[in-house]
Amino acid sequence: MISSVLPPTNSSPITAEVRLAYILWHFQLAYPGAPAVCIGYAGTQPQVEIADLSADFFEAAAPYPPAPNWREWQGRQVPFFFDNPAESQLLSFREDKVFIAADIIAAAFYLLSGWQEFFSSERDQHRRFPYAASVQKTYDFLTLPVVNYYFDVLRTAVEHVSGQPLAPRRWGPGRADFATFISHDVDNMRSGWKAPAKAALKQQKPGLFGNLLWEHLTQPDPWDKLEAVAAATARYGARSTFFMLPVNEPAANGTPNADYPMTTKLWRRLDALRRQGCPIAMHGSIGTATNAERLHVESEANHLLWGIRFHYLCWEPRLTVSVVDNTGFNYDSTLGFAEHVGFRHSYCLPFYPFDFLTGRAATFLEIPLTVMDTTLHHPAYLQLSPDEILPVLRPIFAEIKKFGGVASVLWHNENFDPVNTQNGPHQFHEIMRHLQRQGTEFLTGHEIWQVFTAESADLAPIS
Repeated sequence: MISSVLPPTNSSPITAEVRLAYILWHFQLAYPGAPAVCIGYAGTQPQVEIADLSADFFEAAAPYPPAPNWREWQGRQVPFFFDNPAESQLLSFREDKVFIAADIIAAAFYLLSGWQEFFSSERDQHRRFPYAASVQKTYDFLTLPVVNYYFDVLRTAVEHVSGQPLAPRRWGPGRADFATFISHDVDNMRSGWKAPAKAALKQQKPGLFGNLLWEHLTQPDPWDKLEAVAAATARYGARSTFFMLPVNEPAANGTPNADYPMTTKLWRRLDALRRQGCPIAMHGSIGTATNAERLHVESEANHLLWGIRFHYLCWEPRLTVSVVDNTGFNYDSTLGFAEHVGFRHSYCLPFYPFDFLTGRAATFLEIPLTVMDTTLHHPAYLQLSPDEILPVLRPIFAEIKKFGGVASVLWHNENFDPVNTQNGPHQFHEIMRHLQRQGTEFLTGHEIWQVFTAESADLAPIS
């Protein structure tokens, strides 16, 4: 793994009080209407007492904690970090108090904050924190939203001491069990003709090559069909969000950005899509994940200010939270591993990223990426056959539904080309039909942000 020059780990002190407030705030967002119950460590004489087992881990800069202890919860084997294996009973109930034998506050903070990414120096060729270096890979739990299971343990304790049932979040006017966010990164709109043209040349078919070249010069490219993409999504009552990449020059290291310019004609088409209810968001070019000034200039010049996802899923854990926060975006949807589907922060709901530089939650909402089409079939990633895709995704979607979460599905516009039979339109429609049958509420990223903004403003951390 590449371990090039990285920004320093200038972290603010992360006290137990900071960790507790951050996690309990997200617990309230996961279970709206949770009653006011005192939750904490022994010194606060709480109603729900958490075992204090993290020792001095958060005072150091080690990226990885001791190995987790596995316990059964809700019929699943769940890894509990900062646990005491000698305590066979996870929950001990008294009439007006519950003791939780694992330090689920410390464990939830470790995973949800992205502590491992901030303090690890491992980066891949695109300077991303790699899945191979993660605890999710080491202990094989990427497809399990572990923090949601910790919250479910806490929910059981709160219900006991309060006498009130807690229900997971519900979505939309129909109170759906979970929500789905459909988006498309528009990297390429002019290159769909290239592969068939190269094949024609290789097969020594000059006539076919000539026809393809003529079509390229006189007709829209097979990938230049944003309106058809929006129509395909609308069949299920969903609205596409298009992440547009406003830079069409390669990055300094040669990595390509867009293969199209943001012309007046394209903007007219995007405005028409926006009027149909399809939001247009920012796809940050290579380098902007670590450069707030460049990101600000690109987003302002193109009036792309609502949401963002970085090209190639670039994200520098020591800088990008501050970059996004300082640029003023409402939400981001970058945080998934390119190499594998699942839960990069072990959480299936939107959350507010932790800013280690300030020691507080960021102001923008993260809608974590669950599945990307490229991940499913790229030769460097999962290499799933078409009939393997939905069976792999079904249990992940079931976990999201169980906890009232959000399935964030990224399908590039170029993969709506019918010639793609591996991770193309047929596989997209299979996924959409499954989500629709499961009763999801299709929402845009902006709508999800609006829900969380309204609720988080009314919340104070449980004390």
